[in-house]
Amino acid sequence: MKTFRIGGVHPQDNKSFSAHQPITECPLPKQAIIPLVQHIGAPAQAVIKEGDKVKVGELLAKAGGFVSANICSPVSGVVTKIGDWTDAWGAPGQAIFIDVEGDVWAPEIDRTPDLVRQCTLEPKAIIDKIAAAGIVGLGGACFPTHVKLLPPPGKKAEVLIVNGVECEPYLTCDHQLMLEKGEEIIIGIQLLMRALGIKRAIIGIEKNKPDAIAHMQKLASRVLGISVMPLNLKYPQGGEKQLIDACIGRQVPSGALPIEVGAVVDNVATVFAVYEAVLKRKPLISRVMTVTGKNVAEPGNYRVRFGTPLTDVVALAGGIPEDTGKIIGGGPMMGRAMNSIDMPANKRVSGLLFMPENESRRIESENCIRCAKCVGACPMGLEPYLLARQAELQLWDGMEAHNIMDCIECGCCTFTCPSHRPLLDYVRMGKAKVGGIIRARNAK
Repeated sequence: MKTFRIGGVHPQDNKSFSAHQPITECPLPKQAIIPLVQHIGAPAQAVIKEGDKVKVGELLAKAGGFVSANICSPVSGVVTKIGDWTDAWGAPGQAIFIDVEGDVWAPEIDRTPDLVRQCTLEPKAIIDKIAAAGIVGLGGACFPTHVKLLPPPGKKAEVLIVNGVECEPYLTCDHQLMLEKGEEIIIGIQLLMRALGIKRAIIGIEKNKPDAIAHMQKLASRVLGISVMPLNLKYPQGGEKQLIDACIGRQVPSGALPIEVGAVVDNVATVFAVYEAVLKRKPLISRVMTVTGKNVAEPGNYRVRFGTPLTDVVALAGGIPEDTGKIIGGGPMMGRAMNSIDMPANKRVSGLLFMPENESRRIESENCIRCAKCVGACPMGLEPYLLARQAELQLWDGMEAHNIMDCIECGCCTFTCPSHRPLLDYVRMGKAKVGGIIRARNAK
């Protein structure tokens, strides 16, 4: 079996807690809070006003620029407020507050369970539907999907790579989605191939999901041009540059995008959302997320409407375990500790991990011993020990020269460091600072 060539680590996957738990629908909230930033790029701009009544699927906010995404209503009810809001990481922004009344859907949305296969739309019409639906990458990056489907002049896609890897420990929502919605995912792949004008797609799945591999192989065998590639276990294989290397043996140059090597990468959840948007006229209003942890009473995979308080989702999983020392939004490697779960579900949140107290304490860091384990583990070929030291000393020019912006923040460096140094924390801080300097320079 294949994998990527540079770096990587092998953390314990800890997926058994929620693996094979069927997707459960989370009840509607009493009030939905819908942030206007749920994606990379410019905030969406509200097109409704306080006092308006909305139905499920209606447009609430339009994309605020080329790299931005629409936001459609996940609930029906009355808009009570459009105003300031702060997320669980302390980032301020704007949000739309809706008092929920029933569950009234826009009439054009096909809510039947019938599978729709036929599509006669031209590529541009498919891309327009994806943009209108507000679809973003649901693997974590939240990059607007329609932008990926519009390569810059002189670039052309050759292959679509579908990310079914889910290499982040604990998370199982993509695995379960493939088992339950495999046919829809295959049709979504065909839609994306049509939009890109290509004839080849590869679904990458790690070998710790043998049932998903078998299921998707059976479905893909009926469709010309789609294949499933089982992959060896190695984190962070779900990173798009690592997945491209694993699947087609091409390495994306420093600072470049996947289209540079003829590839477009989309997560399986994103592909499912494309199917619903194009053939069922359903915008992106919910996602499947994993709630898990070693002491969670009812770990599982839950389909949650955006705007639903995470406290409601956690209640379905049995509540917060008494010995919880840390709550992480996402998985343990790339996720971030949350100040509170008093925030709404949104396009960015793929899971909640409750870590026991004895596992959530940081071990006191020691001096770097120059062992270079972090260098060997870095999947981007960087020198994390050096970048972390430069961040400590605020040597921003040096960090830029050493390609800090190539860092994918996977956490392999911190995971492998025998001195328990918080390398990723320093690198994230430095990357944010250098990124701001670059943006300011380019704006002149």
